[in-house]
Amino acid sequence: MNKYIRYFLWLALIALIVIQFFRPEKNIAGYEAVAAFETETRPGDAVRGILKENCYDCHSNHTNYPWYAEIAPVSFWLDDHVRHGKGDFNVSNWESYSAKKKDHKLEELIEEVKGGHMPLDSYTWVHGKLSDDEKDLLLQWATVARMAYQQELKVSSK
Repeated sequence: MNKYIRYFLWLALIALIVIQFFRPEKNIAGYEAVAAFETETRPGDAVRGILKENCYDCHSNHTNYPWYAEIAPVSFWLDDHVRHGKGDFNVSNWESYSAKKKDHKLEELIEEVKGGHMPLDSYTWVHGKLSDDEKDLLLQWATVARMAYQQELKVSSK
């Protein structure tokens, strides 16, 4: 083997070992962080299960980490996904959103699920895709939940 290739492989191995000692901060607030969101939007048990299994990992202050999340650089990749997901929509911050923002976030949820953009492909590779029935349930729930905010906005604009 070429000495430069061997040198590069040794450096890569050492870098991989060293990076294991550096970890991103975990997103582990607990499921109570979604209580206000669930209380206000009233998902049924089936929808609550879909949200817990497919959405809350990246869109709340609680992530259920798989075993491979302990291995760098995967840990950094997952942390990036969670940070971006929470930046777009964090159900743990639901109480701080205005009625207009809540309506908009549910509208975005509907658009993303209908368009097949959520959950992300990188998430579904490991966790599986939503079935058509699960998508329909999620969309029905979000549409009904949205109606309450649209009504609130109509009343407040009068």
